Amino acid sequence: MSKRPVPVFSGRIVNGAIKLDRAVEFSALRARLEGCEVDLVLRRQRKPRSLKQSAYYWAVVIPLLAEVAGYDDEEMHAALKMRFLRNHVGADLPSVRSTSDLDTAEFTEYIERVRQLAAEFYGLLIPNPGEAE
Repeated sequence: MSKRPVPVFSGRIVNGAIKLDRAVEFSALRARLEGCEVDLVLRRQRKPRSLKQSAYYWAVVIPLLAEVAGYDDEEMHAALKMRFLRNHVGADLPSVRSTSDLDTAEFTEYIERVRQLAAEFYGLLIPNPGEAE
């Protein structure tokens, strides 16, 4: 038996009130759940990494670093994720986050850490976005 997807409602807080983008759908769901115990999660909306960030990473960062490190592009990507995106560091079975799960700020920080590694270990200066051809 499969679970139904959990709806997510986005909006913004204006003068202390929540203004939902899909208020009618939210009201219908609230009515269906009348009398039920519910969970409500309120958090700042995450902005997924941008297409421009991804393009810069795969077209500039990865190829330049892979060339000097002696990896192909996929190996370089996997090695960088293992270095910087490992969960449960020090555990017998660490896991690695996917870069596609990073928001714009997290992906910017990740790329900056990769650029620092390139400079420190290989003397490679990876150009900033917009500075590369």
